[in-house]
Amino acid sequence: MISLMKCINLFIISISPLYAQGITGKDILKKIDNNMVLQQAVTNAKMVIHARTGTRTIESKSWVDGTDKAFVEYLNPPRERGKKMLRLDDNIWNYIPEPTDRIITISGHLLKQSVMGSDLSYEDMTDNSELVEDYDVKIVGKDTVDTKQCYVLELTAVNDEVTYYARKIWVDEDIWLPIVTELYAKSGKLLKRIQIDETFKIGDRWYPRKMTFKDVLSKGKGTEYHIEKIDFDVSIPAHKFTKAALRK
Repeated sequence: MISLMKCINLFIISISPLYAQGITGKDILKKIDNNMVLQQAVTNAKMVIHARTGTRTIESKSWVDGTDKAFVEYLNPPRERGKKMLRLDDNIWNYIPEPTDRIITISGHLLKQSVMGSDLSYEDMTDNSELVEDYDVKIVGKDTVDTKQCYVLELTAVNDEVTYYARKIWVDEDIWLPIVTELYAKSGKLLKRIQIDETFKIGDRWYPRKMTFKDVLSKGKGTEYHIEKIDFDVSIPAHKFTKAALRK
């Protein structure tokens, strides 16, 4: 007969690591934010848009300062060159140099519209918010994604200002990145999927090198977002985040 103490020991050994380690959902979100949220950064990137009408590539350079300031300038192809986008808090402006030389305010439902036919909305393109500030979270299990051991988390918004009311994310327990993210409306309808396909490490930070966005309401085949170059914690002059910078 197995002794009571041996039964207890066997039970303790069998406990899932997420309980054994004492990690919480908030702990995991903080680890993700430490990797993903930028203080000041300058990024060169390209979007490869697989639309119904064909595939096209758009190159851009972006500047980020905290969670409320972002500036994007499009570099290629020639027809998109010189277009710019500025975000300050919840306000977004688009600059179109030719033929109109116009600054257009993007607000309300327009924030959820596609950027240049991609699977990214204006909110997606400029988002740098902290998950731990915007969501309640619970750990619902563990899973394997492409041989990576992941925590599975369900997130629910704590305010009405977030872009997506709910998220389900698979978080790589080795590098603390959300390898797969499902984004939901308040109704429970799935809106988008994001997958991190490649990663790299700079200093103590892991960051996505390539991501694939898929708007499930769209008939396209998704948009790849490639980080070509990124500089963290650089000094960016304040005038970069002004409407005047759009026409410079």
